[in-house]
Amino acid sequence: MSPITKGVLDMTSLASTIAADIQRDGHSSIPAKLGCALALAALADWLFYGQRIGLSLTLFALSVACLSVLFNQASLDLRRAGIGAAVLVAGLVPAVEDLNTLSFLILTASLTIALLLATNPETTELADRARALRNLVLIGPFRFFPEALQVFNMSAFTRGIALWLLPVTLGTVFVALFAAANPVIEQWVSLLNPKVILDYVSIPRVLFWLLMLALVWPFIHVRWRRRKVVIPAAVDGPVPPPLPPLVSAEFLGAPTILRSLILFNLLFAAQSLLDGIYLWGHVALPDNVTYAWYAHRGAYPLIVTALLAAAFVLVAMRPGGPAEKSRVIRPMVYLWVGQNVLLVASSILRLDLYVDVYMLTYWRIAAFIWMGLVALGLILIVARIALDRSNRWLVCANLIALTIVLYGSALVNFDAFIADYNLNHSSETGGTGVKIDADYLLTLGPQALPAIDKVIALRGGDYCLAGRRDRLVESQRQDLAWRAWGFRSWRLQHRLDAQAKGQPGSQPAG
Repeated sequence: MSPITKGVLDMTSLASTIAADIQRDGHSSIPAKLGCALALAALADWLFYGQRIGLSLTLFALSVACLSVLFNQASLDLRRAGIGAAVLVAGLVPAVEDLNTLSFLILTASLTIALLLATNPETTELADRARALRNLVLIGPFRFFPEALQVFNMSAFTRGIALWLLPVTLGTVFVALFAAANPVIEQWVSLLNPKVILDYVSIPRVLFWLLMLALVWPFIHVRWRRRKVVIPAAVDGPVPPPLPPLVSAEFLGAPTILRSLILFNLLFAAQSLLDGIYLWGHVALPDNVTYAWYAHRGAYPLIVTALLAAAFVLVAMRPGGPAEKSRVIRPMVYLWVGQNVLLVASSILRLDLYVDVYMLTYWRIAAFIWMGLVALGLILIVARIALDRSNRWLVCANLIALTIVLYGSALVNFDAFIADYNLNHSSETGGTGVKIDADYLLTLGPQALPAIDKVIALRGGDYCLAGRRDRLVESQRQDLAWRAWGFRSWRLQHRLDAQAKGQPGSQPAG
């Protein structure tokens, strides 16, 4: 057998051994998993440390997912793994569009959920899945250090040192000889001087590596905590009497609930009547009261009111309660929930009137979204009562709605939307709002550059604003670097280039 053929066979045997070691779920696979975690930490150092983060986070998440599949093949469920892959791809889309806090949370959630679906088929209930994800996020990172130390108790690790001791020793001798004979190699070896290496090592960087090792370890060395089935022991003697109910029949009985609903409906009807007169009917307000102040005064308290009303309905119409099947109480509940939905609609109108004057901000957009979710939650409460569904169904329906809204929000360019809205509705462009707040536009980041350029043009060349604009241009230029690349930043650059071509007198994009 030729040396080349023998070498190929040896490499094939080594690859097979490594693959078998990876698939084996035991302590013997920990060295390989530890090496993989170190490789991921090195990749994170190259992608993230001292760099702007964007597309690099997506690449890192894909690397973690692929290596997790490689090292956990034995526990994979192919059908659930396909669903997990779809969840992961859906979570990557907002991060590719633009990396922000929401898209980062969605990406993290999709990665953990995909891991749960692919490697833990025992979790079928919502509570079990939530418990498993909680343990993965809160406990998983702390498993790295005790489990990594197990490598020093393995005979395989000791054998590996013995096998590599002679090659490393002779190799060091050869390198020393080559360095003495070749100045280029000598320069390379001089870089291995411990003093030179310590110049490149910093405590923050070491902490960064330790953090990344702890974060990726639960995905490489997957260990789910199994539920323990506790068999109650037989109890001798008389059975103790059941505990008294937490809520007495008198406190939340049918008569009490009926009286409450009658009173609440009257109070809400009075509030809705006032909103109908002043907000929907545009009747003149009392002296010293503006529409903006009236709108802003009640927007948020009314939402709190609606939330309290929803809590009362859930408690009053609890499954098996005295009011659940009442022919009198059920219509009263429907009427009251309908008034709450109208109340939320009035809150949305109040906030819209306030925004027309005082412009749009992130918190006001969040308030619009929150109010919409509250209204949907109230409607789902009616659906639960009418369809005779459980509270679990209600929780799942609200979670699905919240997930859809958060995912959609991660794909919306709120920075550009806010900047364009405030510009188009300001008094400087003939709108009904106040003067454009250039300082706030600057805090929105590079996505506000098209609106800022229009403000500069409207003000005949505001040199102070133009100077501060240059910082956003530099930030946008850095966002186009491949590590920080985002599809949204790429689209912005094309928009700026088109705007510069269409308006020769405007400032260049970069």
